[in-house]
Amino acid sequence: MPALGDGRADGVWCTLGEPRTTAQIARSGFAWVGLDAQHGAFDDATLTATMATLAVAAPAVPVAVRVAELSDAAIGRALDLGADAVVVPMVETVEQAERAVRAAHYPPRGRRSWGPMSGLWGGTAPAVTAAEPEVWVMLETPDGVRAAEQVLAVPGVSAVFVGPFDLSIGLGTELDALLAADDAADALPAIVAAARRAGKQTGAFAGDLARADRLRALGFDRVAVVTDATLLAHGAAAVLGAGATGRTSY
Repeated sequence: MPALGDGRADGVWCTLGEPRTTAQIARSGFAWVGLDAQHGAFDDATLTATMATLAVAAPAVPVAVRVAELSDAAIGRALDLGADAVVVPMVETVEQAERAVRAAHYPPRGRRSWGPMSGLWGGTAPAVTAAEPEVWVMLETPDGVRAAEQVLAVPGVSAVFVGPFDLSIGLGTELDALLAADDAADALPAIVAAARRAGKQTGAFAGDLARADRLRALGFDRVAVVTDATLLAHGAAAVLGAGATGRTSY
């Protein structure tokens, strides 16, 4: 699977843990999909099944996996399954960012062990020299925001990914106030500016179209516009609305 690359890219954040639904979403035209193993229904079994399904149904669509925690085992497992990027929650220090990078890379750069699982579903194991996973660090606490400049300067950190819900809770502010604050010293603009200075990409979870527009306006490139559950709800609403007005959309 390819790396996500630079520039604006709208994705879908998947939480349901359903392989076939995720594959259909991946085939629908979004630039990437995120699988949530921290706050979603993706346990090891469903993550394995989903990655195997995506490898066949949507091999060209980049996949990011948010791991449950910063650990060698969680990061290595997601990458062994074929994730193009790992999203690492609750990063607050340079040391934690360095640990995430080491967990994602093979020696001598890191400490990841060799064990790609693509062979389990008929794929070919990538060469060690071709392994260049993206490490997205989540800055979602006051300490993380204060350390943004140093954390994003860590070699091997590819991008910052912000969950505005957790960040607003951590900062003790309302979500709407966090999104509205656009002075250079405010949290979201400061994170974007730190990433730009470090030459790193920026991403964020929106969850709806209005928040997605706002996050793009603040400078975030990789926006998870909706969740899989929300996308299903929008589709159901469109079909029901078409039926109520006598129109059809299929």
